[in-house]
Amino acid sequence: MAGAEASTGSAQRGDTLPNGDVYVGNFDGLVPHGMGKYMWTDGSLYDGEWDKSKMTGRGIIQWPSGASYEGDFRGGFIDGTGTFKGVDGSVYKGSWRMNKKQGMGTMVYSNSDSYEGLWNEGLPDGYGKYTWAAGNIYIGNWKSGSMNGRGVMQWINGDTLDCNWLSGLAHGKGYCKYASGACYIGTWDRGVKDGHGIFYQPGSKIPCNLEVSECATNNDGTSASSSSNEKVKVGLLFILQNLCNKWGLRRFFHRPRRISNGTTPIFVDDSGNHLPQDLPNKSLSSNEGLQNTDVHKDFVYEREYIQGVLISEQPKGKHSGMLDSGETQENTWQKQERGPMETIYKGHRSYFLMLNLQLGIRYTVGKITPVPLREVRSNDFGPRARIIMYFPCEGSQYTPPHCSVNFFWKDYCPMVFRNLREMFRIDSADYMMSICGGDSLKELSSPGKSGSIFYLSQDERFVIKTLRKSELKILLKMLPKYYNHVKAYDNTLITKFFGVHRITLKAGKKVRFVVMGNMFCTELRIHRKYDLKGSTQGRSTKKQKINENTTLKDLDLAHAFHVDKSWREALFRQIALDSMFLESQSIIDYSMLLGIHFRAPNHLKAATSHQNTLESSGITSAMDCSVPLHCEDANSSKGFLLVAHEPGTTAGGSHIRGSMVRASEGGYEEVDLVLPGTGRFRVQLGVNMPARARKLLESTDAVEEYDVVLYLGIIDILQEYNTSKRVEHAVKSLKFDPLSISSVDPNLYSKRFVSFLERVFPEQ
Repeated sequence: MAGAEASTGSAQRGDTLPNGDVYVGNFDGLVPHGMGKYMWTDGSLYDGEWDKSKMTGRGIIQWPSGASYEGDFRGGFIDGTGTFKGVDGSVYKGSWRMNKKQGMGTMVYSNSDSYEGLWNEGLPDGYGKYTWAAGNIYIGNWKSGSMNGRGVMQWINGDTLDCNWLSGLAHGKGYCKYASGACYIGTWDRGVKDGHGIFYQPGSKIPCNLEVSECATNNDGTSASSSSNEKVKVGLLFILQNLCNKWGLRRFFHRPRRISNGTTPIFVDDSGNHLPQDLPNKSLSSNEGLQNTDVHKDFVYEREYIQGVLISEQPKGKHSGMLDSGETQENTWQKQERGPMETIYKGHRSYFLMLNLQLGIRYTVGKITPVPLREVRSNDFGPRARIIMYFPCEGSQYTPPHCSVNFFWKDYCPMVFRNLREMFRIDSADYMMSICGGDSLKELSSPGKSGSIFYLSQDERFVIKTLRKSELKILLKMLPKYYNHVKAYDNTLITKFFGVHRITLKAGKKVRFVVMGNMFCTELRIHRKYDLKGSTQGRSTKKQKINENTTLKDLDLAHAFHVDKSWREALFRQIALDSMFLESQSIIDYSMLLGIHFRAPNHLKAATSHQNTLESSGITSAMDCSVPLHCEDANSSKGFLLVAHEPGTTAGGSHIRGSMVRASEGGYEEVDLVLPGTGRFRVQLGVNMPARARKLLESTDAVEEYDVVLYLGIIDILQEYNTSKRVEHAVKSLKFDPLSISSVDPNLYSKRFVSFLERVFPEQ
């Protein structure tokens, strides 16, 4: 700008800058100040207020592409409230911060979809309402532009799905209400039904607390009201935002950056404009037509799905085998919604215990981590190898103040467990954040048979179990040999221990804990869990007590699992080594915890798709026999693929350690497991192991087969064959076959255990 034209006061004039930009308006000295127009060399034009060379105040900016913005500017940025019109016809009206949509706003997309709600960093994030041009509506939580958290989807035909959502797909517990009056309560996995659920026919008595307008809840447990209340909520947020902008102070920032045109978020809505009604499968439930609701209007059906495929169904009533017949429908829903665990909250019976545990672990892990890593010594083991610290509420020279109760903390063998965590590739910072971060632990609603209570970290990587004093003594006694065993065998299936602690409260009550790895920490849904000992006495589960969260026993297992020959050899080689170790420590009562994820074959998926099409047209599966529910051709499809391993492309478990297994199908190379529509996983011994499950159907000679993914681990390894167990063996032997009871000599227990598993995993 020419120095001759400079002035000390505010004056209006025009000038061409050295870079070719043009400004016409008021100046304060040599800088734009007040009202003025600025044109960049690329054709962009701003007309509005300036403050000391920065666009600040109300203004309009237009781009050569045809996009425009009218509203607030601060310090050179689009900041405040305003309206942006994109070249594609999309319009956003709402709050901005630093050139990005932030806060409350409404977006109308070029395809006539609209979103009204909270934004963060230019994407829907928080609570909002999305309306598709076709009329479908979603009201609920968002994260980074996708439906995430609790929300309600309502289709134009009246179908409604109230569920948890993940990355735009229904994922978790929820329920759908169909326009016909039918209702399904269950779980979803990545957009499809998966697991157990309950189906209410049209005309059935549906639990009153399922009304979407009254009972939809958010992640924090607050109520999500009806659509009219949502409009009030969003409107109040708009008013609050406008008041904040009206009273806000303008500050100095920088020249604006280009902002991209608004685009329509990508949502996965494979269901079209409605949910398939999923009327009961007549071949499984009844021989009469379902349209005769006068006859069957009170029928309620228990169902099980695998990746959207209905695999079992039975009427729920007085003789139902899944839930106690005395339970009401309302109680059934409440139990399902709560699930097998609950987050510990302030006022919970375990709240102070959780705070003490988190304080202690944070202290001892933080204290031991800076110590240089070294080989363990003999004095690192035993009850005298410990850290003891007193934690008063007001804090001390060594401990921080806290809001729990006074307690003593004891950490056993800290150097040994520090090395074990390193051995199992557990990062100390991740370990502390997982257990001691801002989130609460989860308490399992059903404690173990021994009376132990189980807790899970929020990310479910770690299991924390309370111990009896006798179990603690056994663990400390066997710890040196345990350490050597897991060090020698990378692929051991034995429980992985990461820490042993004790809390002593003021009243003298002592609570002992052990921290272990959670072998079911996987993004795959575990459809069945089995606790297998190899004994038969008392090793079945009463049908009245079976539900989705039940861990079944030996006699409940009806499948045999066929795995790759080389994997089977490696598996039983490791089982034999682990059993020999436990036998050497005189341990019994251990078991193989088996988790099974079923994959739905493609021919069943096709059948379900065909069935849904018929049902949406008002035709039940009983009227159409073109697609059978079961197919005897085992080779019709596979639920997974094995491909050559590629480092960095797989999702592994939380505590994977050791070498990957090699598959004959992959030319005896290390392989990854690819599950279509799900992901890619590392295959290791006992982790993400694909297999073929076979079950002989009792009514026919047909064999039911499924592709499955297995998770295996040896648990409950802290019971010695002591005097009380010998007495138990002698007493039970008078009534039962001595070989069928669990309490037997460690040598016999080990042999029986391996022999039973060989039948579970037969040679091909």
